[in-house]
Amino acid sequence: MILLTRTQRAQLLANGRQRGVDHVPVVKFFNPFGAGVWLATELDEDGDVMFGLADVGCPELGSWSFSELESIRLPFGMGIERDLLFTGDFPISVWAEAARAAGSARGAERRLYTRARDDAGSALKAADTETRKD
Repeated sequence: MILLTRTQRAQLLANGRQRGVDHVPVVKFFNPFGAGVWLATELDEDGDVMFGLADVGCPELGSWSFSELESIRLPFGMGIERDLLFTGDFPISVWAEAARAAGSARGAERRLYTRARDDAGSALKAADTETRKD
């Protein structure tokens, strides 16, 4: 599997040139066999050092080597994978706070999208109620 598309690489590099911005994650990598989730927001000009939320047992903001991530070999000839359906939707600070509260990046994902879905449902109900009053 290609871990990083050209478009994602370009966005990560652009984000890397804008330090201090609370970027939305561009890509999510994960271990399909267990612990390990990485949400990348930035890529250094060297094309290797990424920044974002890493969770290999304890979620934290920090940097890691993309080439090391690519070189990880798992059972059955597998490696780290890219979540093809991932959309960041929230700034990395929100992801980090939710991951600390949930105890993991995967728990944060469940919480954030459940809350967003519930908030959207509440907004629709409120709009429907207002329409019925008119």
